[in-house]
Amino acid sequence: MSQAKEVWITGIGIVSSLGEGLDAHWDALNAGRINVDETRFAPYIVHPLAPVSFDAQIPKKGDQRQMEAWQRIGVYAAGLALDSAGVKGNQEILSRMDMIVAAGGGERDIAVDLAILNAAAKGNLAPGFLNEKLMNDLRPTLFLAQLSNLLAGNIAIVHGVCGTSRTFMGEEAASIDAARIALARIASGQSDIALVGAGHNGERQDLLILYEFGDFNLKGKYAPLWSRDTSHGGFALGSAGAFLVLESREHAQARGAKPYAKLSRVVTDLAPRKQPGAVAKSLEAMWPKLGLSSDTGYLISGATGVEPVTSEEKAFLQKHPGYAVRSTGTIFGHTLETQFPLGLALAALSISRGALFPPNDPTGFEVEKAGAPNQIVVEGAGHWQGEGLALVEAVK
Repeated sequence: MSQAKEVWITGIGIVSSLGEGLDAHWDALNAGRINVDETRFAPYIVHPLAPVSFDAQIPKKGDQRQMEAWQRIGVYAAGLALDSAGVKGNQEILSRMDMIVAAGGGERDIAVDLAILNAAAKGNLAPGFLNEKLMNDLRPTLFLAQLSNLLAGNIAIVHGVCGTSRTFMGEEAASIDAARIALARIASGQSDIALVGAGHNGERQDLLILYEFGDFNLKGKYAPLWSRDTSHGGFALGSAGAFLVLESREHAQARGAKPYAKLSRVVTDLAPRKQPGAVAKSLEAMWPKLGLSSDTGYLISGATGVEPVTSEEKAFLQKHPGYAVRSTGTIFGHTLETQFPLGLALAALSISRGALFPPNDPTGFEVEKAGAPNQIVVEGAGHWQGEGLALVEAVK
């Protein structure tokens, strides 16, 4: 059996509530900035997308118009990652670049939904009314909600990424599996280079309503993740896109590309959540599979704030006190499918900058840790289901 290929992270694209690009994010993280909006969707809290000129990565206005915000965010972040990797516009590479995208159900047309609901409430839902609305009021790319694979399709149209394409659905677990499968394909030699990531628009009334049905939303006043009421908890949705360019070491070296870091392992699980403590047990069972070299280090957590899963994640983390923890949920909000690739991106960025960004946690659970990290663990557990761990390492 041939030896697994080393997989490098050669491109990183991030757009979020903190801004766009690596320098803007690094500066914001080190300054401890957090961007939240407590009034626009009150009583719900969101981390809104920072001002972005989409023209920079999606130059055709027609392309922008046929996308809803979640697609524009994802396509924009994908373009940043391709620029970062130095492959933007390289048709030879893009024509064979694989793409693995994690996506939700797409955005609904709120105006059409409201028209139908109002008509029903007033008793005006005549025969054929619903079909008429669906045929005449929805754009062709909608079937009540936008197709999930439209993000990958628009990345192909706008940026020319035309290798194999896979779209995974399943909220947080979808992006963990996307990273796992991309890593496995490149490590085994089935692929040379891949674009992996997700985009999420947290400023959506339909999502806030959906998650309110499950009592998942943080309400009233923003609080850092580890400060939230453990008797209830909740997440503040965030808008963000995060994409990575992954490629084999040999492929990167052949084109003279420099790595930010390498992705060494991704392990996943699906704990039986009805059993108390199942999430902590799941994470603990996956921990040895990372092959860590030390009982001290750095860890980026995608904890959501939802209970009881967040308390179980914290219990797991407390069993590894040598690891300095950082929560993306405090800073970026919860970005569902984007949360895991965002954690991978921040880990690779931190390794490339020679430091972990400082804590942003008034409880003291997150601690300072000096030194240049050689390994960073990325941890994610879905608010409803799915867990995963990844190991990002410095390239030697």
